Amino acid sequence: MKGKSGPLKIVEANKSPPTKKCRREKSRQKGDIMEQQIWKDLPEDLVEAVVARLPVATIFRFRLVCSRWNSLITSASFSQQYAEVPRAHPWFYTTTTYENVNVRAMYDPSMKKWHHSSIPSLPSWMTFFPVASAGGLICFMDLSHRNFYVCNPLNCSFKELPSIQVKAHLNMAVGMILNGKTADSGYKIMWLDDNGNYQVYDSMQNSWSCSGNLPPSIKLPLYLNFRSQTVSIGSMLYFMCVDPGGVLCYDVATCTWRQFLIPYPEHVTNHMLAASGDQVLLVGLLSKNAATCIGVWELQKMTLLWKEVDRMPNVWCLDFYGKHVKMTCLGNRKLLMLSLVTSGRSRRLSTPRVVTYNISKREWQRLPDCKISRGRKRLLLTCGTAFDPFPSALA
Repeated sequence: MKGKSGPLKIVEANKSPPTKKCRREKSRQKGDIMEQQIWKDLPEDLVEAVVARLPVATIFRFRLVCSRWNSLITSASFSQQYAEVPRAHPWFYTTTTYENVNVRAMYDPSMKKWHHSSIPSLPSWMTFFPVASAGGLICFMDLSHRNFYVCNPLNCSFKELPSIQVKAHLNMAVGMILNGKTADSGYKIMWLDDNGNYQVYDSMQNSWSCSGNLPPSIKLPLYLNFRSQTVSIGSMLYFMCVDPGGVLCYDVATCTWRQFLIPYPEHVTNHMLAASGDQVLLVGLLSKNAATCIGVWELQKMTLLWKEVDRMPNVWCLDFYGKHVKMTCLGNRKLLMLSLVTSGRSRRLSTPRVVTYNISKREWQRLPDCKISRGRKRLLLTCGTAFDPFPSALA
């Protein structure tokens, strides 16, 4: 018996001595079992309401748990729940060319993190410009200015639109707007050139249509610039006209046009339209003598004049003194993303500087560098758009 009890004593010696469970631990174990039962029987609409309020990155991790949760994200009821939740900031989709290869990246302001985007349906050897967005979908245009593509960069839903059967123009603009609250109700894309020719794409019919001629009261040519993206507020699309300076409006619901000839502030260059709520804004470089800064103006609805509301801090503007500054606005809703490049007398371009401007809080913030994956090379962001991330939106 002594020989047989030896190994048993060794095994038991390696174990921790039994302890009496306290009441708190017993109640915690009962609570865990009860919580599992509660979550197991939780109504699906309530689960959708909870998941719709999670960060986008968390939602994609949520999809990997099981097939049931993955199908929940792609359901029509979840899309409605997600559309009802207000988002603090949009995401930014940017593109640039590095060593003859298109590099695409997305920036998440809530996580302050860059994500390298890959859209398999877009050939990497072709150049595409993100020119508009609505409902989580981004509209791309190629170099011919006649071929358009719509894609959701989060789920890679992709659609190639019919080509526009018109002569390509360099001076043109593109606007995009939803028919309802989500992309499920369809969307419209407007193409407008400086001669007043325009066409409207309807996703429900998958075709372009010429809606008519501009009213004779609108002065032509418009001198549009597709890099200065349109602003959508409600059913209205706002296009910025360079010469004569002003704003051109199109109401998608009533198919009516209006033009407001509004002089831009003095000494302003690289100016672009922006939006915050139902307010139209103007952002641009304000240069005088050797000093340069970034200014933000608000369009007064009563007087139809631009009123300055904010400027970049003077400490930041000191880096621009005596230099030529080029600004590109990569997003024009709620949160602005600005790419700034300076050059001195040698005309050598500096390292690009990317900043954001929170319109509601009037806060300026520098962004972390966008680098090529597994590399140290910082990218020069040349084109981009703001979009509201929508995991289940389909092109």
